[in-house]
Amino acid sequence: MARIIIVFLSLFLTVLPAAAETVMTVQSLVTPQNVDFEYCNKIFNINVERLFYLTIASINANKFKIDEIQSKSGYILFTAADKQFLANVASLDDKRAILKVTPADNIYHFPLGVVVNLFKYIELNSTLQPVELKKI
Repeated sequence: MARIIIVFLSLFLTVLPAAAETVMTVQSLVTPQNVDFEYCNKIFNINVERLFYLTIASINANKFKIDEIQSKSGYILFTAADKQFLANVASLDDKRAILKVTPADNIYHFPLGVVVNLFKYIELNSTLQPVELKKI
């Protein structure tokens, strides 16, 4: 009876760490891995123009290199982790917009932190109101 309980407990204890792996760690954010497309797009409750400028600011704040900006079509081509990405901003309605960050070569093997850090910066700064600078 004691042997059965010990075997059961050992099985239970070996399952517990697997459940803890779903939490994002620093290692999972910086190590290249296969990333699902669902992690590469996000809907924000701000208009498309504001999201476009916040995306540029987020790329700059994360110290990624901006290669090309097309404001009319709403895309930004940038380099991060030795890989080119395309950030595409599109309007859903007057108060909502979507941001899609996808690899330019369509190979979804890259550090997840590239996308997560962009989205976090935008979320943190989306409530801030722009300040108009006065002319001197």
